[in-house]
Amino acid sequence: MPSMTEPKLISGNSNKPLATSIARRMSMHRGVNVGLVDARVERFNDQEIFVEVFENVRGEDMFIIQSTSNPANDNLMELLIMTDALRRSSAARITAVIPYFGYARQDRRAKARTPISAKLVANLLTEAGVERVLTLDLHAAQIQGFFDIPVDNLYASPIFALDIEHHFRGRLGDLMIVSPDVGGVARARELAKRINAPLAIVDKRREKAGEVAGMTVIGNVEGKTCIIVDDICDTAGTLCKAAEVLMEAGAAEVHSYITHGVMSGPAVDRVEKSVMKSLVITDSIEPTENVRNAKNIRIVPTAPMFAQAILNIWSGTSVSSLFETETLSPIYEGMYSRS
Repeated sequence: MPSMTEPKLISGNSNKPLATSIARRMSMHRGVNVGLVDARVERFNDQEIFVEVFENVRGEDMFIIQSTSNPANDNLMELLIMTDALRRSSAARITAVIPYFGYARQDRRAKARTPISAKLVANLLTEAGVERVLTLDLHAAQIQGFFDIPVDNLYASPIFALDIEHHFRGRLGDLMIVSPDVGGVARARELAKRINAPLAIVDKRREKAGEVAGMTVIGNVEGKTCIIVDDICDTAGTLCKAAEVLMEAGAAEVHSYITHGVMSGPAVDRVEKSVMKSLVITDSIEPTENVRNAKNIRIVPTAPMFAQAILNIWSGTSVSSLFETETLSPIYEGMYSRS
């Protein structure tokens, strides 16, 4: 161990249940009670954010758990102000644990006179005092290069592979992994390789942002149980349309595994009325009541993986080991049996 200090967790308001679950899992791994640092993150009447930390954090290894999900701007400002508070309180190191990294969809200048917001957010975090970032399934891998500090990008695919092997036991030979667009092929191929399944692609054409002009299935999905894999489900329009196109192409049934369930606007209603048998998302974004009550939406936990990743960062051991099924399986042993 590099020091005698214990890892300390602090949470903003974006996803308190996940932060609490991570602390509980770390308590199990460590054999000692790990709780969230006592602090308040509140608003003045004009909605300015106020942070006060009630515990001594001098010389401590601090981990701020905060997704920059809806409301993205408020949650991002909470993260920045909490970082500033810890830095001014002489924390030894500040790691931002961002299960869902907002603004990641603006990672390049696709048109003239547009921003690269992901780079701006990276600059803000670094200037505020963040010394390391731990996140899950960045929308674009190159965002890691926007930082001049270490970035650990975890992947949901090992968890999804365990979940698929558990829930589709006996039917693995009938599965077909599907990428909903050409840009997501690498992510889908990674999962397909883990469960030894073939890969298909839904090629979509857009006339303008947010509007799909047409879709074509590349690959033979007839009679297959198709599993669509993607990183973000926002309004679910494209996802539900892709499921319809797959069914029209002869698929037996369609399921979806999406890392970040943004689920804005009519998303839940669309998913419930769609031809999809199930939509599986992680808890990187705190699910709304509508999401929790939806009959065909299921949530898989990320707390076991994040807890182990935090412990590995604190102890100076490998984080990339969590990419391997052999490492992750024991962590999720209580949930998924591979026998």
